[in-house]
Amino acid sequence: MEVKFRIFLGVLLATVFLSASLLAQDKAFYEKKFVWDKERTIFSADFDKVKKPKLEDFKTQVFHFAPVHQDTTGTCWAFSTVSFLESEIYRMHHKKIKLSEMYVVYWEYVEKAKYFVKKKGDANFGEGSESNAVTARIKQYGIVPESVYNGLLPGQKRYTHREMFKEMNDYLHFIKQKGYWDEKIVLTTIKQILNKYMGQPPSKFEYQGKTYTPLTFLNKVCQLNPDDYVDFMSTMRDTFYTTDEYKVPDNWWHSKAYHNIPLKDFYRTIKNAIKHGYSVAIGGDVSEPGRYGWEDIAIVVPWDIPDKYINQYSREFRIYNHTTTDDHGIHLVGYTHKYGHDWFLIKDSASSARYGKYKGYYFFRDDFIKLKMLTFMVHKDAAKDILKHFKEKK
Repeated sequence: MEVKFRIFLGVLLATVFLSASLLAQDKAFYEKKFVWDKERTIFSADFDKVKKPKLEDFKTQVFHFAPVHQDTTGTCWAFSTVSFLESEIYRMHHKKIKLSEMYVVYWEYVEKAKYFVKKKGDANFGEGSESNAVTARIKQYGIVPESVYNGLLPGQKRYTHREMFKEMNDYLHFIKQKGYWDEKIVLTTIKQILNKYMGQPPSKFEYQGKTYTPLTFLNKVCQLNPDDYVDFMSTMRDTFYTTDEYKVPDNWWHSKAYHNIPLKDFYRTIKNAIKHGYSVAIGGDVSEPGRYGWEDIAIVVPWDIPDKYINQYSREFRIYNHTTTDDHGIHLVGYTHKYGHDWFLIKDSASSARYGKYKGYYFFRDDFIKLKMLTFMVHKDAAKDILKHFKEKK
C-alpha cells in the first residue's frame, strides 16, 4: 500500500510540476526590448520555465566557421548558403576555406538587374533571394575566398547596403519610367554603383601561391558541383512528389526546382541529414514571439498552437493566411535530443542571434521547424530516399 501511495504521489507531483511548467510558458504579454539599437515594444512569452539545451549539448555538429553578422543588409540568403557550402567543402575534402558572401551578392544584383531589363520592369528587385541563387551564381561566376574580396571598402568594418540598394533601385525605376531598356548601359551603371559601395570583385587572384580565376578556384580548390544540391518545400498548394515554383517574392527568377514533399518527409529528411553529417541551408518565418534571441531559442509557444496539433494542415493554414512568410535564411549545423524534443543548432547572421548568450546561434525546437520553416537545401546524397519518389513519377 505504501509503495502504491509513493508511486501515486510521484506521478501526482510530476503532473503538477509539468502543468505548472506549461502554464508558466502559456503566458503572453508585451515587453520593451532593444531591437536594432532602439527600444521597441514586442509581443512576448514567458521562457523562464522552458527546458532547453546548452551549446555543449549539441554533440552532433558539422564543421562551420564562426557566425558572421550580416549587419544592415538583406542578404541572409548569401550568409547562410555560403556557410553551408563551406561546411560542404570540409565534409567532402577536409578543407577549411572561408568564402566570400559579398562576391555572390555582387553578381546576384547584376543578374537581378539583367532580369529587370528583360522583363521590362515586371520583376522583383530587392535585397532578398534564395539558397539556389547562390549555387546558380557560383556555377555562372565562380567563387572567391573572403581574403581576396569581402565587399568592404578600405576602413569600412561593417556591412551596410541601404544607400547602395536605394541608388540601384531608384535607377531601375527611372529607366522603367523612361523606357530605357538598353541592357549594356543598365548593367554598366549597376556595376558602377556596386563598385562604389562594395569594390570591384577580382577576375584573377593569388591563393596559397597559385593564380586562379573565380571559376578555376571553384573547380580546382573548392571542388564543388553546384548541380549536386537540391531544394525542398512542403505545401499543399502543389502536388506532392513533384517539382514546382516556390511562390515568394525572393524567388525573383521563378525557379521551379523545388521538390514538394509532405511535412513528415520534410522534417525526416532534415533530421536524418544532420544526424548523418550533412548540414542544411534552411529558410522560413522568424517573425514569431517564440523566436526569442535573448534566450537563444525558437519554439512554438503553447498559446499559439499546442505541439500535438502541428501537422500539414496547421502549417498550411499559416502559409495561406500569411502568418508564415519567407523571412530569413539560416544554416542548420547541429542536433541533439533533449527534454523530450529534437533541437537543432542554427548558425544565424541576423542581429537577433547576438542578443543572447551564444552569439550568432539559435536553438530551434522541432515544433518550430515543422510549423515555420518553408524550404531547405541539402546535398542530393542526403536525400536519396526521398528523391526516388520523384524518379518514379517521371
